[in-house]
Amino acid sequence: MRRKRGRRGGNRHMPHGSKQGPNGQKNPSRPPSTSQTQSGRHSAAKAGSGPRADNRNYAAVDLGTNNCRLLIARPSGVGFEVVDAFSRIVRLGEGLGTSQHLAEEAMDRAVAALRICASKMRRRNVARARVVTTQACRHADNSDIFMRRVARETGLDMEVLSPEEEARLAVIGCAPLLDRSASKALVFDIGGGSTELVWLDMTANGPRGEPEPLAWASLPVGVVTLADRYDGRTVNRAGYESMVAEVKALLADRPWTEELDAELAAATESGDIHLLGTSGTVTTIAGIHLGLRRYDRSKVDGIWVDFADVAAVTDGLSLMSFDERARVPCIGKDRADLVLAGCAILEAIRTTWPCRRLRVADRGLREGILMTLMREDRGKNKRKRRRRGGRNRNRRGARPADNPAGA
Repeated sequence: MRRKRGRRGGNRHMPHGSKQGPNGQKNPSRPPSTSQTQSGRHSAAKAGSGPRADNRNYAAVDLGTNNCRLLIARPSGVGFEVVDAFSRIVRLGEGLGTSQHLAEEAMDRAVAALRICASKMRRRNVARARVVTTQACRHADNSDIFMRRVARETGLDMEVLSPEEEARLAVIGCAPLLDRSASKALVFDIGGGSTELVWLDMTANGPRGEPEPLAWASLPVGVVTLADRYDGRTVNRAGYESMVAEVKALLADRPWTEELDAELAAATESGDIHLLGTSGTVTTIAGIHLGLRRYDRSKVDGIWVDFADVAAVTDGLSLMSFDERARVPCIGKDRADLVLAGCAILEAIRTTWPCRRLRVADRGLREGILMTLMREDRGKNKRKRRRRGGRNRNRRGARPADNPAGA
């Protein structure tokens, strides 16, 4: 883990077809609107980019080790309005837990999903986009071949994110959910092939008023790679405990400074830390805890879940067979072999830095990409207006000299 200074902040978005309003939800268990959070106040300046820029559509495509996700949105007030979205399980990293090669079938599934993304982006007249891939392509020895195929068959130019950039964007995407009453916060994203962690200093203010990053880390383990090694279909309670132990061993090898480690330990012991999880694992656990018959983002995103309830859900799942897990609402057959690997990673994190409850985020990398693109354009448009204003003032100031004195 390295100490890293960088910009943070972001804005929440609302479900498909709705606009983010300035007042947020009245229910205190729901996430606050960005106008009620310090990071939101600073990062969500007035549109400032003119009506033409605010009508532009932006897109973020995240091809992960397990999922391919697309989010298309346009600026709206203090945040953005979702125009279109798409998600499909592709398991690009299938087999990467035991090899370094992307399988042909996995690449076929990913390319098919990316074709749909490209079609939606064309249909929505997307003006700016960022198409990224993460751990699977960082790890695979044939990722260059795969990315050339993607460009050839879909027209999409993919970018392999570094672990640090992946973590930075995830924090931007979920920043409005951070609890400023804690002194330290750990934001973690349990992915398919890796797990990103970022420690934030909640007492500091960055350029936009957001918390300052203290350190970040990328664990080379995710739900797909861990499930591959332990056979997620047949794993039992003993196998689950072995997965937890493996991840805890990775977390124990903390390469940040002893001074920071002591600082985090003191904050943990005093109960002055806050954990925020952004991943399918934490949203699935939250959905099961709420007893949802079908996953509903509006009921999950931003809620707090006591870790005692997290443990109850996890313990129950670890005693089930694959078929039993597949019948659980919010899991299904496609994810029944992965969910215990995700639970094991979460348990390793929560027992390393214990606290009372977890905040759940159904947002992250894609939202961070969109907010970054929109901020860049807002900044460019403000600079253009300032330059135009300066030229106009100069022209107005030159007019008297164009006429003879006393004319």
